[in-house]
Amino acid sequence: MNLKTILLAIAAAAAIMPGVAQEPAKAQCNQCTGCSECQKPVVVGAARLDQYIPLLKGKRVALLSNHTGMVGDKHSLDLMLENGVNVVTIFSPEHGFRGKADAGEHVKSGVDEPTGIPIASLYDGKKPGPSQEVMDGLDIIVCDIQDVGLRYYTYYCTMLQLMDAAAANGKQFMVLDRPNPNGMYVDGPILDMEYASGVGRLPITTVHGMTLGELARMIVGEKWLKEGRSLDLTVIPCENYTHQTRYELPIAPSPNLRTMNAIYLYPAVCYFEGTPASLGRGTDMPFAVYGHPDYDDHSFSFTPRSVDGAKNPPQLNNLCYGKDLRGVPDEEAIANGVNFDYVIDCYNHTGRPEGFFTRFFTLLSGRPDIVEMIKAGKSNAEIKATFADDIAAFKKQRKPYLLYAE
Repeated sequence: MNLKTILLAIAAAAAIMPGVAQEPAKAQCNQCTGCSECQKPVVVGAARLDQYIPLLKGKRVALLSNHTGMVGDKHSLDLMLENGVNVVTIFSPEHGFRGKADAGEHVKSGVDEPTGIPIASLYDGKKPGPSQEVMDGLDIIVCDIQDVGLRYYTYYCTMLQLMDAAAANGKQFMVLDRPNPNGMYVDGPILDMEYASGVGRLPITTVHGMTLGELARMIVGEKWLKEGRSLDLTVIPCENYTHQTRYELPIAPSPNLRTMNAIYLYPAVCYFEGTPASLGRGTDMPFAVYGHPDYDDHSFSFTPRSVDGAKNPPQLNNLCYGKDLRGVPDEEAIANGVNFDYVIDCYNHTGRPEGFFTRFFTLLSGRPDIVEMIKAGKSNAEIKATFADDIAAFKKQRKPYLLYAE
């Protein structure tokens, strides 16, 4: 059984869910009138073989990817090997190369059995970054992975880690770009770097509205690499994509982001990770519901269980009451963006308990005053007004690095 067959089986069994497109996405803007431009399918960077295969020939290549690195029914690893590229290492991010591990779960290094290529896990709980032995054995690192455009979604952190390693060792770096499903807007405060962590590594807004290729360009241009190092960076851009494209992912990017509805709600619902409430991990509706045993409205309920991708979810085996967000229209979720209404609602309906907000909530939000504003009874609109200047400043700062029309 080859790598393509294995990845497709995994996607079919655990990743693809209703609401996630399984056909090539159209470059459809949010005001589409059916024009010819909108009917052109988006072409991801990994599909543009003529643009990058010649640049990889004769080099020792390391590939950062996972189950999302597909071009039709083939993985970009298969495409490289078929075209004579010497792939010497596979780097795997959070959730592992197959994309099935829990959030934050340590993933062991190993060997990709179909190809015999070593897999170097960057999420094994050991010293961060690749070993010197691995770095000495490569010439270029290629990144092909599907991101969702949030500061606390860790794939870009892994990319940054490898960019730092490449810069420190004089290696080249290439991004095979993919669209950002939340690339239509910018929202949220800029991270206070005093609160930099594994869920926030750069001084960017919560929803940055950039592809990984654009973000990589910004990292280099803004001198955000360690010690301000330079990096030989190449980005293979997508075709037929703009920042108003409603790009529906062909494969779920991680085990608990299974639908486009969940991906659009993610900028709001993820904040429950910094509370004792459940956001649906351990159910068939993660990131599309929220609840707690003490929530005082019992009209909707669910019970988190131990399942693949959520082995020990919050409120495991406890009956939770709360809200079902699956009926929230996509356009409403997108328009609301970073939205504290759901967290405020849950906090108020569970009696505003002490300890409801953990330090992890502050790491997700990127600054400490948001918790204090919620406790003081500030509304979502009042909280969002405090970072309006951040959004304007970041839009101006990122503009030189954009590859696609806004």
